[in-house]
Amino acid sequence: MNNTILLVEDDSTLSMIISETLQRDGFDVLTAGNGEEGLKQFTRHGADLIIADVMMPRMDGFEMGRRIRQINRNVPLLFLTAKSEIDDIVEGFELGGNDYLKKPFKMLELIVRIKALLRKNVIKEDNQFEIGDYTLDLSTQILSHKDTGGIELSLIEAKLLKELIVNVGHTVDASTMMQLVWQRDDPYSRNSLHGFIHKLRNYLRYDPSISLINQRGIGYMLTAKRE
Repeated sequence: MNNTILLVEDDSTLSMIISETLQRDGFDVLTAGNGEEGLKQFTRHGADLIIADVMMPRMDGFEMGRRIRQINRNVPLLFLTAKSEIDDIVEGFELGGNDYLKKPFKMLELIVRIKALLRKNVIKEDNQFEIGDYTLDLSTQILSHKDTGGIELSLIEAKLLKELIVNVGHTVDASTMMQLVWQRDDPYSRNSLHGFIHKLRNYLRYDPSISLINQRGIGYMLTAKRE
């Protein structure tokens, strides 16, 4: 059975080009011309992955993504955007986006990103990692705090956090982290990584002994002070 992709794009010409490209690559494609229609399509038919333009009439891609995350936390969501400001990128990741691609882009790059997001990953059971007051269970992708309960992470979030935890007190090279989750090191992936680090800091905020430090130009380091 082919993976179904929901493409939400108000530029009809671009939508047709992307849709035909994806279909030639073996995907089933549903299309919508704005966020409101995209939300209805997802509610009615579901999808294995969503590609959404950010700037659209009636409902923009960010708002659509926010509402979809209330329905389904795990479906991969890739934003297409003409914006490159880090605040816009961070906003997309904060509401649950998994990746973004800046316009204009090459179709091959889009296909590579789609396949990376859809790639099945097998996680061993009872694979647990502890940091401060938190426990990360990779079998369920649940990050639990001893007082505030648990939150389900996306696969990318879980893989990045696990890498940081097993290297606690040491800097993890940014390139290593990008290769781990996207199998590439490029400017788009670096901005995506920054967005995910921002989300992980937010998840870990309930333990003041934990710090997620940006080692500028090198990578990131997770620390946990002990009394």
